[in-house]
Amino acid sequence: MIVWFIIMIMLFSKKDLRRIIIPIIFENLLAVSVGMVDTLMVSSAGETAVSAVSLVDAINIMFILIFSALASGGTVVVSQYLGKEDRKMANHAARQLIMIIFLVSLGIGTLLAISRKALLYLVYGNIDASIIEAAAVYFLVTAFSYPFLALINGSAAIFRAVGKASNSMVCGVLTNVVNVIFNYVFIYIMGMGVLGAALATLIGRVLACILSLFLLTNENNIVYIKDYRHWSFDFELIGRLLKIAVPSGLENGSFQMGKLIIARLISSFGTASISANAIATSISQIQIIPANALGIAMLTVVGRCVGAGRYDQARYYIKRMTFECYLIVWILGLPILLLLDPLLGLYNVSSEAIRLARICSFIHIIGAAIFHPAAYAFPNCLRAANDARYTMIVSTVSMFTLRVGMSYLLAAFFFPNVLCVYIANAFDWVSRTAFFVGRYLSGKWMNRKLI
Repeated sequence: MIVWFIIMIMLFSKKDLRRIIIPIIFENLLAVSVGMVDTLMVSSAGETAVSAVSLVDAINIMFILIFSALASGGTVVVSQYLGKEDRKMANHAARQLIMIIFLVSLGIGTLLAISRKALLYLVYGNIDASIIEAAAVYFLVTAFSYPFLALINGSAAIFRAVGKASNSMVCGVLTNVVNVIFNYVFIYIMGMGVLGAALATLIGRVLACILSLFLLTNENNIVYIKDYRHWSFDFELIGRLLKIAVPSGLENGSFQMGKLIIARLISSFGTASISANAIATSISQIQIIPANALGIAMLTVVGRCVGAGRYDQARYYIKRMTFECYLIVWILGLPILLLLDPLLGLYNVSSEAIRLARICSFIHIIGAAIFHPAAYAFPNCLRAANDARYTMIVSTVSMFTLRVGMSYLLAAFFFPNVLCVYIANAFDWVSRTAFFVGRYLSGKWMNRKLI
Protein backbone atom coordinates (compact mmCIF):
# COMPACT_ATOMS: atom_id res chain seq x y z
CA MET A 1 0.00 0.00 0.00
CA ILE A 2 2.85 2.39 0.90
CA VAL A 3 4.72 1.53 -2.31
CA TRP A 4 1.57 2.20 -4.38
CA PHE A 5 1.11 5.58 -2.66
CA ILE A 6 4.71 6.56 -3.43
CA ILE A 7 4.27 5.61 -7.10
CA MET A 8 1.08 7.66 -7.32
CA ILE A 9 2.78 10.86 -6.17
CA MET A 10 5.86 10.56 -8.38
CA LEU A 11 6.17 13.57 -10.68
CA PHE A 12 6.96 11.41 -13.75
CA SER A 13 5.50 8.02 -14.58
CA LYS A 14 7.29 5.50 -16.82
CA LYS A 15 5.07 6.67 -19.66
CA ASP A 16 5.98 10.32 -19.02
CA LEU A 17 9.69 9.49 -19.12
CA ARG A 18 9.30 7.55 -22.37
CA ARG A 19 7.49 10.53 -23.92
CA ILE A 20 10.44 12.73 -23.04
CA ILE A 21 13.41 10.42 -23.61
CA ILE A 22 12.54 8.40 -26.73
CA PRO A 23 11.82 11.42 -28.98
CA ILE A 24 15.02 13.12 -27.76
CA ILE A 25 17.06 10.03 -28.64
CA PHE A 26 15.62 9.99 -32.14
CA GLU A 27 16.00 13.76 -32.41
CA ASN A 28 19.70 13.50 -31.55
CA LEU A 29 20.15 10.61 -33.96
CA LEU A 30 18.58 12.73 -36.67
CA ALA A 31 20.70 15.76 -35.79
CA VAL A 32 23.94 13.76 -35.95
CA SER A 33 22.87 12.04 -39.15
CA VAL A 34 22.79 15.42 -40.92
CA GLY A 35 26.55 15.73 -40.44
CA MET A 36 27.10 12.06 -41.25
CA VAL A 37 25.11 12.32 -44.47
CA ASP A 38 26.97 15.48 -45.50
CA THR A 39 30.36 13.85 -44.84
CA LEU A 40 29.37 10.61 -46.56
CA MET A 41 27.76 12.14 -49.64
CA VAL A 42 30.36 14.87 -50.12
CA SER A 43 33.12 12.23 -49.96
CA SER A 44 32.28 11.50 -53.61
CA ALA A 45 33.96 14.85 -54.35
CA GLY A 46 37.24 13.68 -52.75
CA GLU A 47 39.24 14.15 -49.55
CA THR A 48 39.49 17.91 -50.02
CA ALA A 49 35.70 18.21 -49.75
CA VAL A 50 35.56 15.89 -46.71
CA SER A 51 38.34 17.87 -45.00
CA ALA A 52 36.66 21.21 -45.75
CA VAL A 53 33.33 20.11 -44.28
CA SER A 54 34.95 18.62 -41.16
CA LEU A 55 37.08 21.72 -40.49
CA VAL A 56 34.10 24.07 -40.73
CA ASP A 57 31.88 21.79 -38.67
CA ALA A 58 34.46 21.96 -35.87
CA ILE A 59 34.02 25.76 -35.80
CA ASN A 60 30.26 25.66 -36.34
CA ILE A 61 29.76 23.36 -33.38
CA MET A 62 31.41 25.85 -31.02
CA PHE A 63 28.77 28.46 -31.83
CA ILE A 64 25.93 25.99 -32.14
CA LEU A 65 26.72 24.90 -28.57
CA ILE A 66 26.11 28.48 -27.47
CA PHE A 67 22.56 28.17 -28.81
CA SER A 68 22.23 24.83 -27.02
CA ALA A 69 23.37 26.48 -23.78
CA LEU A 70 20.74 29.19 -24.14
CA ALA A 71 18.17 26.50 -24.84
CA SER A 72 19.25 24.52 -21.76
CA GLY A 73 18.76 27.65 -19.63
CA GLY A 74 15.24 27.90 -21.03
CA THR A 75 14.53 24.24 -20.32
CA VAL A 76 15.60 24.56 -16.68
CA VAL A 77 13.69 27.81 -16.01
CA VAL A 78 10.48 26.67 -17.74
CA SER A 79 10.69 23.26 -16.01
CA GLN A 80 11.16 24.81 -12.58
CA TYR A 81 8.19 27.15 -13.09
CA LEU A 82 6.08 24.17 -14.13
CA GLY A 83 7.30 22.35 -11.01
CA LYS A 84 5.93 25.29 -9.01
CA GLU A 85 2.72 25.09 -11.12
CA ASP A 86 3.19 28.66 -12.40
CA ARG A 87 2.09 28.37 -16.04
CA LYS A 88 1.95 32.13 -16.59
CA MET A 89 5.64 32.60 -15.83
CA ALA A 90 6.52 29.44 -17.78
CA ASN A 91 4.87 30.95 -20.87
CA HIS A 92 6.63 34.25 -20.29
CA ALA A 93 9.99 32.49 -19.96
CA ALA A 94 9.37 30.68 -23.25
CA ARG A 95 8.82 33.98 -25.10
CA GLN A 96 11.97 35.49 -23.63
CA LEU A 97 13.97 32.41 -24.66
CA ILE A 98 12.81 32.58 -28.29
CA MET A 99 13.58 36.29 -28.49
CA ILE A 100 17.05 36.19 -26.96
CA ILE A 101 18.20 33.06 -28.82
CA PHE A 102 17.20 34.60 -32.17
CA LEU A 103 19.04 37.87 -31.52
CA VAL A 104 22.21 36.12 -30.34
CA SER A 105 22.28 33.71 -33.28
CA LEU A 106 21.63 36.48 -35.82
CA GLY A 107 24.57 38.48 -34.50
CA ILE A 108 26.92 35.51 -34.44
CA GLY A 109 25.90 34.29 -37.89
CA THR A 110 26.40 37.72 -39.46
CA LEU A 111 29.83 38.19 -37.86
CA LEU A 112 31.06 34.77 -38.97
CA ALA A 113 29.77 35.17 -42.52
CA ILE A 114 31.83 38.36 -42.85
CA SER A 115 35.02 37.08 -41.21
CA ARG A 116 34.94 33.41 -42.27
CA LYS A 117 38.25 33.25 -44.18
CA ALA A 118 40.18 35.17 -41.55
CA LEU A 119 38.82 32.84 -38.87
CA LEU A 120 39.73 29.74 -40.87
CA TYR A 121 43.33 30.92 -41.24
CA LEU A 122 43.46 31.94 -37.58
CA VAL A 123 42.28 28.55 -36.39
CA TYR A 124 43.98 26.22 -38.84
CA GLY A 125 47.01 28.19 -40.05
CA ASN A 126 48.54 27.57 -43.47
CA ILE A 127 46.81 24.44 -44.71
CA ASP A 128 46.15 23.54 -48.34
CA ALA A 129 44.63 26.50 -50.22
CA SER A 130 42.06 24.29 -51.96
CA ILE A 131 40.75 23.13 -48.58
CA ILE A 132 40.49 26.74 -47.32
CA GLU A 133 38.56 27.82 -50.42
CA ALA A 134 36.10 24.94 -50.16
CA ALA A 135 35.75 25.49 -46.40
CA ALA A 136 35.01 29.22 -46.90
CA VAL A 137 32.11 28.38 -49.21
CA TYR A 138 30.66 25.84 -46.78
CA PHE A 139 31.16 28.24 -43.87
CA LEU A 140 29.31 31.13 -45.57
CA VAL A 141 26.15 29.16 -46.26
CA THR A 142 26.01 27.37 -42.91
CA ALA A 143 26.48 30.70 -41.08
CA PHE A 144 23.27 31.91 -42.73
CA SER A 145 21.47 28.93 -41.19
CA TYR A 146 22.39 29.87 -37.58
CA PRO A 147 19.22 31.85 -36.73
CA PHE A 148 17.01 29.05 -38.06
CA LEU A 149 18.95 26.39 -36.16
CA ALA A 150 18.89 28.47 -32.97
CA LEU A 151 15.11 28.87 -33.16
CA ILE A 152 14.78 25.11 -33.68
CA ASN A 153 16.88 24.57 -30.52
CA GLY A 154 14.85 27.11 -28.55
CA SER A 155 11.58 25.54 -29.62
CA ALA A 156 12.89 22.07 -28.78
CA ALA A 157 13.85 23.24 -25.28
CA ILE A 158 10.28 24.38 -24.67
CA PHE A 159 8.80 21.18 -26.10
CA ARG A 160 10.99 19.10 -23.77
CA ALA A 161 10.06 21.14 -20.72
CA VAL A 162 6.36 20.47 -21.31
CA GLY A 163 6.78 16.79 -22.27
CA LYS A 164 6.19 17.33 -26.01
CA ALA A 165 9.61 16.22 -27.23
CA SER A 166 7.94 14.39 -30.13
CA ASN A 167 7.37 17.78 -31.78
CA SER A 168 11.09 18.46 -32.07
CA MET A 169 11.59 14.90 -33.33
CA VAL A 170 9.17 15.59 -36.18
CA CYS A 171 11.18 18.69 -37.07
CA GLY A 172 14.33 16.58 -37.04
CA VAL A 173 12.77 14.12 -39.49
CA LEU A 174 11.87 17.00 -41.81
CA THR A 175 15.43 18.39 -41.65
CA ASN A 176 16.95 15.03 -42.54
CA VAL A 177 14.57 14.16 -45.35
CA VAL A 178 15.07 17.55 -46.98
CA ASN A 179 18.84 17.35 -46.43
CA VAL A 180 19.16 13.95 -48.11
CA ILE A 181 16.97 14.92 -51.06
CA PHE A 182 18.80 18.16 -51.77
CA ASN A 183 22.22 16.60 -51.11
CA TYR A 184 21.45 14.07 -53.81
CA VAL A 185 20.29 16.75 -56.23
CA PHE A 186 23.04 19.27 -55.52
CA ILE A 187 26.02 16.88 -55.09
CA TYR A 188 25.32 13.88 -57.34
CA ILE A 189 23.20 15.42 -60.09
CA MET A 190 24.48 19.01 -60.22
CA GLY A 191 28.04 18.31 -59.01
CA MET A 192 28.08 21.24 -56.57
CA GLY A 193 30.30 19.55 -53.94
CA VAL A 194 30.57 21.34 -50.59
CA LEU A 195 28.29 24.16 -51.76
CA GLY A 196 25.57 21.62 -52.46
CA ALA A 197 25.97 20.03 -49.02
CA ALA A 198 25.74 23.45 -47.36
CA LEU A 199 22.67 24.53 -49.32
CA ALA A 200 20.88 21.27 -48.51
CA THR A 201 21.54 21.83 -44.80
CA LEU A 202 20.33 25.44 -45.00
CA ILE A 203 17.07 24.52 -46.74
CA GLY A 204 16.37 21.73 -44.25
CA ARG A 205 16.89 24.05 -41.27
CA VAL A 206 14.70 26.81 -42.72
CA LEU A 207 11.76 24.46 -43.24
CA ALA A 208 12.20 22.81 -39.81
CA CYS A 209 12.34 26.25 -38.16
CA ILE A 210 9.04 27.28 -39.75
CA LEU A 211 7.42 24.05 -38.54
CA SER A 212 8.86 24.44 -35.00
CA LEU A 213 7.55 27.98 -34.58
CA PHE A 214 4.15 26.92 -35.88
CA LEU A 215 3.93 24.02 -33.40
CA LEU A 216 4.78 26.41 -30.55
CA THR A 217 1.54 28.33 -31.18
CA ASN A 218 -0.63 25.33 -30.25
CA GLU A 219 -2.76 26.52 -27.32
CA ASN A 220 -3.36 22.91 -26.22
CA ASN A 221 0.23 22.80 -24.95
CA ILE A 222 0.92 23.66 -21.31
CA VAL A 223 3.33 26.31 -22.56
CA TYR A 224 2.82 28.04 -25.89
CA ILE A 225 3.52 31.31 -27.74
CA LYS A 226 0.31 32.99 -28.82
CA ASP A 227 1.84 35.18 -31.53
CA TYR A 228 5.20 36.45 -32.78
CA ARG A 229 4.26 40.10 -33.26
CA HIS A 230 4.64 41.74 -29.86
CA TRP A 231 7.91 41.40 -27.96
CA SER A 232 9.41 43.09 -24.90
CA PHE A 233 12.49 42.49 -22.78
CA ASP A 234 12.13 41.16 -19.22
CA PHE A 235 15.68 41.62 -18.01
CA GLU A 236 15.06 39.96 -14.65
CA LEU A 237 13.78 36.79 -16.29
CA ILE A 238 16.49 36.91 -18.95
CA GLY A 239 18.97 37.06 -16.08
CA ARG A 240 17.56 33.81 -14.70
CA LEU A 241 17.88 32.19 -18.10
CA LEU A 242 21.45 33.42 -18.40
CA LYS A 243 22.32 32.18 -14.90
CA ILE A 244 22.19 28.67 -16.39
CA ALA A 245 23.00 29.59 -19.98
CA VAL A 246 26.16 31.66 -19.41
CA PRO A 247 28.11 29.03 -17.42
CA SER A 248 26.87 26.35 -19.83
CA GLY A 249 27.76 28.56 -22.80
CA LEU A 250 31.23 29.28 -21.43
CA GLU A 251 31.66 25.59 -20.71
CA ASN A 252 30.53 24.60 -24.19
CA GLY A 253 32.55 27.39 -25.77
CA SER A 254 35.76 26.48 -23.94
CA PHE A 255 35.15 22.83 -24.77
CA GLN A 256 34.82 23.58 -28.46
CA MET A 257 37.71 26.05 -28.36
CA GLY A 258 39.83 23.23 -27.00
CA LYS A 259 38.59 21.03 -29.81
CA LEU A 260 39.57 23.72 -32.33
CA ILE A 261 43.07 23.82 -30.88
CA ILE A 262 43.15 20.05 -31.25
CA ALA A 263 41.70 20.33 -34.77
CA ARG A 264 44.61 22.60 -35.67
CA LEU A 265 46.96 19.93 -34.33
CA ILE A 266 45.18 17.28 -36.39
CA SER A 267 45.34 19.45 -39.52
CA SER A 268 49.14 19.57 -39.14
CA PHE A 269 49.24 15.78 -39.55
CA GLY A 270 47.85 15.94 -43.10
CA THR A 271 44.71 15.08 -45.04
CA ALA A 272 44.63 11.42 -43.95
CA SER A 273 44.39 12.35 -40.26
CA ILE A 274 41.79 15.06 -40.95
CA SER A 275 39.62 12.62 -42.90
CA ALA A 276 40.12 9.86 -40.32
CA ASN A 277 38.95 12.15 -37.53
CA ALA A 278 35.87 13.21 -39.53
CA ILE A 279 34.96 9.58 -40.28
CA ALA A 280 35.61 8.26 -36.76
CA THR A 281 33.59 11.11 -35.26
CA SER A 282 30.62 10.54 -37.55
CA ILE A 283 30.56 6.79 -36.80
CA SER A 284 31.17 6.94 -33.05
CA GLN A 285 28.55 9.64 -32.49
CA ILE A 286 25.84 7.02 -32.95
CA GLN A 287 26.88 5.27 -29.75
CA ILE A 288 26.84 8.35 -27.50
CA ILE A 289 23.55 9.84 -28.71
CA PRO A 290 21.59 8.17 -25.86
CA ALA A 291 24.01 9.74 -23.37
CA ASN A 292 23.38 13.16 -24.87
CA ALA A 293 19.63 12.54 -25.11
CA LEU A 294 19.23 11.35 -21.54
CA GLY A 295 21.35 14.27 -20.39
CA ILE A 296 18.99 16.66 -22.14
CA ALA A 297 16.02 14.84 -20.62
CA MET A 298 17.59 15.24 -17.17
CA LEU A 299 17.30 19.01 -17.50
CA THR A 300 13.53 18.67 -17.75
CA VAL A 301 13.01 15.90 -15.20
CA VAL A 302 15.42 17.10 -12.52
CA GLY A 303 14.45 20.72 -13.14
CA ARG A 304 10.78 19.91 -12.50
CA CYS A 305 11.66 18.01 -9.31
CA VAL A 306 13.85 20.86 -8.05
CA GLY A 307 11.13 23.42 -8.82
CA ALA A 308 8.72 21.35 -6.74
CA GLY A 309 11.30 20.98 -3.95
CA ARG A 310 11.36 17.17 -4.34
CA TYR A 311 15.06 16.32 -4.08
CA ASP A 312 14.21 12.76 -3.10
CA GLN A 313 12.60 12.26 -6.49
CA ALA A 314 15.44 14.13 -8.23
CA ARG A 315 17.94 11.61 -6.84
CA TYR A 316 15.73 8.70 -7.89
CA TYR A 317 15.43 9.91 -11.49
CA ILE A 318 19.14 10.77 -11.72
CA LYS A 319 20.15 7.23 -10.77
CA ARG A 320 17.54 5.63 -12.98
CA MET A 321 18.31 7.69 -16.08
CA THR A 322 22.07 7.30 -15.68
CA PHE A 323 21.69 3.50 -15.48
CA GLU A 324 19.49 3.47 -18.58
CA CYS A 325 21.99 5.63 -20.37
CA TYR A 326 24.81 3.18 -19.72
CA LEU A 327 22.63 0.28 -20.78
CA ILE A 328 21.81 1.80 -24.15
CA VAL A 329 25.40 2.93 -24.79
CA TRP A 330 26.53 -0.67 -24.35
CA ILE A 331 23.73 -2.02 -26.52
CA LEU A 332 24.62 0.36 -29.35
CA GLY A 333 28.38 0.09 -28.95
CA LEU A 334 28.59 -3.65 -29.59
CA PRO A 335 27.02 -3.73 -33.09
CA ILE A 336 28.99 -0.63 -34.14
CA LEU A 337 32.17 -2.42 -33.10
CA LEU A 338 31.18 -5.57 -35.01
CA LEU A 339 30.16 -3.61 -38.14
CA LEU A 340 33.08 -1.19 -38.04
CA ASP A 341 34.82 -2.42 -41.19
CA PRO A 342 31.67 -2.37 -43.37
CA LEU A 343 30.88 1.13 -42.11
CA LEU A 344 34.38 2.34 -42.92
CA GLY A 345 34.06 0.82 -46.38
CA LEU A 346 31.31 3.32 -47.19
CA TYR A 347 33.83 6.18 -47.29
CA ASN A 348 35.76 6.98 -50.45
CA VAL A 349 39.11 7.98 -48.88
CA SER A 350 42.70 6.67 -48.76
CA SER A 351 43.72 3.41 -47.08
CA GLU A 352 45.76 5.35 -44.51
CA ALA A 353 42.71 7.42 -43.55
CA ILE A 354 40.68 4.22 -43.15
CA ARG A 355 43.42 2.62 -41.00
CA LEU A 356 43.57 5.59 -38.64
CA ALA A 357 39.77 5.88 -38.54
CA ARG A 358 39.50 2.22 -37.50
CA ILE A 359 41.84 2.65 -34.52
CA CYS A 360 40.27 5.96 -33.45
CA SER A 361 36.77 4.49 -33.64
CA PHE A 362 37.82 1.50 -31.52
CA ILE A 363 39.30 3.73 -28.80
CA HIS A 364 36.19 5.91 -28.76
CA ILE A 365 33.71 3.03 -28.65
CA ILE A 366 35.43 1.28 -25.72
CA GLY A 367 36.06 4.49 -23.77
CA ALA A 368 32.53 5.75 -24.27
CA ALA A 369 31.03 2.52 -22.95
CA ILE A 370 32.86 3.03 -19.65
CA PHE A 371 32.96 6.78 -19.04
CA HIS A 372 30.93 8.89 -21.47
CA PRO A 373 27.49 8.85 -19.74
CA ALA A 374 28.99 9.87 -16.39
CA ALA A 375 31.22 12.49 -18.01
CA TYR A 376 28.62 14.17 -20.25
CA ALA A 377 25.03 13.15 -19.45
CA PHE A 378 25.26 12.94 -15.68
CA PRO A 379 26.42 16.57 -15.05
CA ASN A 380 23.12 17.85 -16.49
CA CYS A 381 21.51 16.87 -13.20
CA LEU A 382 23.80 19.43 -11.55
CA ARG A 383 22.95 22.10 -14.12
CA ALA A 384 19.23 21.48 -13.65
CA ALA A 385 19.70 22.19 -9.94
CA ASN A 386 21.46 25.53 -10.64
CA ASP A 387 24.97 24.15 -10.09
CA ALA A 388 26.16 25.03 -13.60
CA ARG A 389 29.16 27.03 -12.34
CA TYR A 390 30.76 23.90 -10.89
CA THR A 391 30.34 21.91 -14.11
CA MET A 392 31.81 24.82 -16.08
CA ILE A 393 34.96 24.94 -13.94
CA VAL A 394 35.55 21.19 -13.99
CA SER A 395 34.90 20.86 -17.73
CA THR A 396 37.12 23.79 -18.69
CA VAL A 397 40.08 22.75 -16.54
CA SER A 398 39.84 19.10 -17.62
CA MET A 399 39.56 20.08 -21.29
CA PHE A 400 42.69 22.23 -21.41
CA THR A 401 44.92 20.31 -19.02
CA LEU A 402 44.11 16.77 -20.12
CA ARG A 403 42.53 16.70 -23.55
CA VAL A 404 44.51 19.56 -25.12
CA GLY A 405 47.72 19.34 -23.09
CA MET A 406 48.03 15.58 -23.33
CA SER A 407 47.23 15.60 -27.06
CA TYR A 408 50.23 17.84 -27.74
CA LEU A 409 52.43 15.85 -25.37
CA LEU A 410 51.56 12.53 -27.00
CA ALA A 411 51.95 14.05 -30.48
CA ALA A 412 55.44 15.32 -29.63
CA PHE A 413 56.79 12.10 -28.13
CA PHE A 414 54.65 9.09 -29.12
CA PHE A 415 51.92 9.42 -31.80
CA PRO A 416 52.51 12.07 -34.53
CA ASN A 417 49.01 11.51 -35.92
CA VAL A 418 45.35 11.73 -34.91
CA LEU A 419 45.66 8.79 -32.47
CA CYS A 420 47.18 11.07 -29.82
CA VAL A 421 43.89 13.00 -29.60
CA TYR A 422 41.70 9.95 -29.00
CA ILE A 423 43.99 8.64 -26.26
CA ALA A 424 43.96 12.05 -24.52
CA ASN A 425 40.15 12.12 -24.80
CA ALA A 426 39.91 9.01 -22.64
CA PHE A 427 41.88 10.65 -19.82
CA ASP A 428 39.58 13.68 -20.00
CA TRP A 429 36.52 11.44 -19.60
CA VAL A 430 38.00 9.78 -16.50
CA SER A 431 38.65 13.17 -14.88
CA ARG A 432 35.14 14.50 -15.56
CA THR A 433 33.54 11.32 -14.23
CA ALA A 434 35.44 11.51 -10.94
CA PHE A 435 34.59 15.16 -10.25
CA PHE A 436 30.93 15.08 -11.30
CA VAL A 437 30.05 11.90 -9.42
CA GLY A 438 31.92 13.25 -6.39
CA ARG A 439 29.91 16.49 -6.50
CA TYR A 440 26.64 14.57 -6.62
CA LEU A 441 27.59 12.35 -3.68
CA SER A 442 28.57 15.42 -1.61
CA GLY A 443 25.02 16.84 -1.86
CA LYS A 444 26.33 20.37 -2.53
CA TRP A 445 24.20 20.63 -5.68
CA MET A 446 20.94 20.77 -3.68
CA ASN A 447 18.96 23.80 -2.45
CA ARG A 448 20.54 26.30 -4.85
CA LYS A 449 17.64 28.68 -5.59
CA LEU A 450 17.01 29.91 -9.15
CA ILE A 451 13.34 31.06 -9.27
